[in-house]
Amino acid sequence: MKYSSSLRRPRFATTAPGAGASLAWHLAGALFLASLAAPAAGAQQAPSQGQPPASAKGAGDGLESQDGDNVTIVIDGEVRERFHLAFPAAKLDVGMSSSGRSAAADLEAALRQDLDLTGVFDLQGPEALSVLQLTGDPSYDLELYRSLGNELLLLADVREDGGRVVFEGRLLDLGNGESIVGKRYQGSFDIARSIAHTFSDEVLLYLTGRRGIARTSIAFVSDRTGEKEIFLMDYDGYNQRRITAHRSISMSPSWTPDDGGLCYLSYVSGTPGIYYVDLATGNKRPVLVDSAHNFSPALSPDGQHLAFARSLGGNTEVFTTTLAGGEAKRLTTSGAIDTNPAWSPDGRLIAFTSSRAGNPNIYIMNADGSDLRRLTRDGTYNDGAAWHPDGNRIAYASRRNGIFQIAITDLVTLETRVITTGTSNKEEPTWSPDGQRLAFTARRGQSTEIYVVDADGSHLRQLTQEGNSSAPSWSPYPAATGK
Repeated sequence: MKYSSSLRRPRFATTAPGAGASLAWHLAGALFLASLAAPAAGAQQAPSQGQPPASAKGAGDGLESQDGDNVTIVIDGEVRERFHLAFPAAKLDVGMSSSGRSAAADLEAALRQDLDLTGVFDLQGPEALSVLQLTGDPSYDLELYRSLGNELLLLADVREDGGRVVFEGRLLDLGNGESIVGKRYQGSFDIARSIAHTFSDEVLLYLTGRRGIARTSIAFVSDRTGEKEIFLMDYDGYNQRRITAHRSISMSPSWTPDDGGLCYLSYVSGTPGIYYVDLATGNKRPVLVDSAHNFSPALSPDGQHLAFARSLGGNTEVFTTTLAGGEAKRLTTSGAIDTNPAWSPDGRLIAFTSSRAGNPNIYIMNADGSDLRRLTRDGTYNDGAAWHPDGNRIAYASRRNGIFQIAITDLVTLETRVITTGTSNKEEPTWSPDGQRLAFTARRGQSTEIYVVDADGSHLRQLTQEGNSSAPSWSPYPAATGK
């Protein structure tokens, strides 16, 4: 179905987010390894479905969100404001069970949140629309929705069929009353939120040409079970679940490009080694476990190679190997501490942290170790490089005035912008696959938690609230046949 002339399908653009700060550096060696061993006291067992994310918007405990609603949409070269979207309450089948109604409520709430988090819509919900005297006559009611300044109308019907939730969503162009997106999904009650994520991404793709991130996941480390283990959560902080149960120390998750597996560091064998877990089956296997201390795994964009740091004989350097377990190739030879490698999106470059100039800084080299150059010069401590999906920017943690903040450096202009503020340390940035947001670790009170923020520093949200959580790693877009 073609888009109406009043709402031509645009391509999405945003005002360029600045560059900004970095992450605390994890030094190798005995002191570093020992510091990982002690789990936080009072950690609790992770719930199977996880808790909803905290509602903190960024204020308090040294965390602040910068102002900014800078998302714009470009249609045929013209900048326009957000889409004005009316989304009345979903229509529920009267015969639904209590479980079905609960699933429907979860689905509707998730869909509203997904659409709001895109930053593309000025959303009017049931409360704002309650002033309308709707009649049930579409030709009349559409004009009422238009009278509040809306361009689009989203209608959601939810019913129950054989113990499964059935969702039908339609997006209408209020300019001509035509349906421009129409989808029907069904599934078990426990995937109601996933259905909402899928439909939200469909709507965003149609209107903007940009893939949504509602179906992506974030891997992270948590000690809520008493040990540091690898967990997963949905992009919005819901559905937190444990992936490893080594009853040891596991950390540093790194995604395969098809979002089907993770490499991670674990001490399950007694020394730090690198392991792989298949997320579909839960099967785990060692990738690099030997007499050396191997840590900071980073999978290449093609999923075939692994960059990592190795500490052997008191020296820590960056190496690469194949995921299949080939011979390790040494890339750095500085004699300083070289660690935390990160591949560029095209797989041609590797950024890493090095103390070769004294304080830790971010360096970049070719994937074979050649043409090494220093990137960061501001801040007293720079670590945790994370490449933007376009390959032209790197986010990292940068210590400024004694506090770690998240910074982004433009690799073309070399301009740097710090996107976080406040008095708490912010570390370990990771980009969403659309490049619009960053997740990172920050201290809140006596615990460390994971937050997400827009790339311009606005709209700070807390995702975790149980135990200590750290080392977020945002998944790629799900595979076409995936979740």
